[in-house]
Parts: sequence; C-alpha cells; structure tokens
Amino acid sequence: MFPTDRHDAIRVLLVDDHALIRAGLVRLLEDTDDISVVGEAEDGEQALAAVEALDPDLVLMDLSMPRLDGVAATRRILASHPGVRILVLSSFVDRDDVVNALDAGAVGYLLKDSRPEELLVGIRSAHGQGAALAPRAALELVGAWRDMREPGVLTTRELDVLVLLADGMPNKVIAQRLGIAEKTVKAHVTHVFQALGVTDRTQAALWVERHGLSLQQNERREQLRTSHHGDTDPGG
Repeated sequence: MFPTDRHDAIRVLLVDDHALIRAGLVRLLEDTDDISVVGEAEDGEQALAAVEALDPDLVLMDLSMPRLDGVAATRRILASHPGVRILVLSSFVDRDDVVNALDAGAVGYLLKDSRPEELLVGIRSAHGQGAALAPRAALELVGAWRDMREPGVLTTRELDVLVLLADGMPNKVIAQRLGIAEKTVKAHVTHVFQALGVTDRTQAALWVERHGLSLQQNERREQLRTSHHGDTDPGG
C-alpha cells in the first residue's frame, strides 16, 4: 500500500477518520525525501494496533474520532511506547483540546488549514525532539497558563454549578437543571470550592455576592433558573 521505507526517513503513522484527509497527507508526505508514511488508522483503537505492529517514529494524530479519541489514544500509546513522538493535527483550536493533548504527551499541535510547508517543518521539528505549535494553538496555551495563575477561574460548566449552588439548590436539583449526573455535580462542586478558596456552600454563595457575575453570566443564571431537564445524563 505504501512505498518501501526510505533509509533514515521519518516513519509516520497517519491517524484520522477521514479517508480524504489521509490520502492528501500521503501524497504530501511521500513527495519528500525524508518522510515516509508507514501506515494509516481510522481511529484511536486502530492507532494502538498500528503502533504496535509498525513501530513508527511519529504519529500524526487527529483528535475527534470514533471509538477512541486522539487524546485517549495518545495517553495509551505513550504508556506502552514512550519513544514515539505524537503530533496532533486537528481542525479545531479549542483551549481545552490544546491543553489536554499536550498533557497527554503530544509534542505539538498543528491545524489542518496549515500550509503544507508548515506541516512538514512541524513533523521534522517534532521528530527532532523539538515542539510544533500552530500560532493559534500557542495563543490558547498562553491563555490557559494565565487562567491557571488567576484565582477563581472556572470552566463554563463549573460557573453553571456555582450560580445554581449560590441560589441554594441541592446537588440533585443542579444535576436535573444541567442534565448531568449528580456525582458529576459533586465533582464540580469540589473543584469550585478549591478554585474559590472556600470550604462550604455558604461561603461560595457569599463569594458570588461579593464578586458579582458578568452580564453574560447573569443571563445564563436566569436561563438555568427556568430550565428543567427531566432526567440526568449519566456521563455528564
């Protein structure tokens, strides 16, 4: 299926659930003198088997895939093959995706709308023990770093939990309003307390009263007050 490995070429495994994307990448990479595509996988589960069978130098990893996503696949691949370099190639540049991919062990995050030469430079850099970050991914990473330095920074879901908690709602009712499992609410409450530096629901409510909410958060609060999800989603 693929050309014979070229001596000393970077051996790349392509992981993406779109055949057209993989085909385009094969044409691009095989047109170089120092990069060779050794295999393809359609999802994270196939990627695990392909890494075991092909022992690539580098995995070009999509994130959003069926069965096993790119972040989970990255963690599992590196747990058994720590020497493999994993470079994310995604259509999206969501802050959580960037942080989660790098936390999982990826050495870079590039975008599918990158210029071909940018992708080639990124692959060579990642293989050479460097890093490869698309400018927009780097901005999201800087933003995430700033967030970690600011006390009281919460995710959108945690803010939802906080405003309902401040309204005096118990976890069961919060779970129903948000359509998530009660155990998920408990986990969010624990993180909210840690982030705000409080120890109970009363202190959290006082924090909201003291610091206030943005206009957007107040609008969201009114939406949550009037919403009713009959059942909870066990996954959260």
